[in-house]
Amino acid sequence: MEQRDVLVVLFDDVQSLDVTGPVEVFNGACGGVPGAYRIRTAGPDGAPVRTTSGLTLVPDLALDAAEPPHTLVVPGGDGTRIPDPRLVDWLAEHAPRARRVVSVCSGAFLLAAAGLLDGRRATTHWSLCDALAARHPAVRVESEPIYVRDGNVATSAGVTAGIDLALALVEEDLGRDLALSIARYLVVFLRRPGNQTQFSAQLAAQTAERRPLRDVQQWITENPAADLCVEALADRAGLSPRHFARAFRDETGMTPGRYVDRVRLEAARRRLEDTADGIEQISRQCGYGTTEAMRRAFVRVLGASPAEYRRRFRPAPRP
Repeated sequence: MEQRDVLVVLFDDVQSLDVTGPVEVFNGACGGVPGAYRIRTAGPDGAPVRTTSGLTLVPDLALDAAEPPHTLVVPGGDGTRIPDPRLVDWLAEHAPRARRVVSVCSGAFLLAAAGLLDGRRATTHWSLCDALAARHPAVRVESEPIYVRDGNVATSAGVTAGIDLALALVEEDLGRDLALSIARYLVVFLRRPGNQTQFSAQLAAQTAERRPLRDVQQWITENPAADLCVEALADRAGLSPRHFARAFRDETGMTPGRYVDRVRLEAARRRLEDTADGIEQISRQCGYGTTEAMRRAFVRVLGASPAEYRRRFRPAPRP
């Protein structure tokens, strides 16, 4: 069996979870398939580094002593804001020799600074996507997916998305059953689809400043099956439909229709994960009206039908 070397880059002000999340996944795989991965860490000079939370991590070796790995993991953290030039230079020279290059959260900034994301699709933490696009215009930044794979380079969103991506890599290397056992042990989903949104509808939209609009946002969330057309929502806010639509967009950053679509999709997704209700019943509960309307929404946004989504992502029943 091929042993895959995993090298995790360390640097001062690294985010500890960006390091330990993927490491726990790959180490968990070794519990099922001994020797599947050899996991090592390396820093610019091999000296201990201090994480953003104050923990001290001791690298196994210096970067210059590291051989090209199978999988190179580049975490994020405050240390990516003004990156160590030695680290960027090392990545530019050595990362292309790795079979797979993976970044977690703001680690994408290090890959971009090394020129490794030019012309590629990539993502990072949702709050940093605009900055990544502005600083590195050659990168095609996608703000919503929890991870993006483009060739042999994979980038993931904030902290826990690194676990999702690592599980997907283990599943690719060693099969679904092992990845599932690791996910169960870590008490996480086997894997969320890479194109699942990073955040909920309420987090994706800004909270409106005016009380009537905030109340409408809450009403939509609590009543996805209600009549949520612009006219009905405007009446609830005490505004004309035209004024309401303009004010809602200005204060939340999205149209009422798009916000309603997100809330309904999120509500349906949660019911598929958390209940045994039938798909037809869920489509009515969430305001879709027909199962076909809900199916089209799921395929468009999540790349899977409701039935397939439930099969993949509903937690397995306890024995």
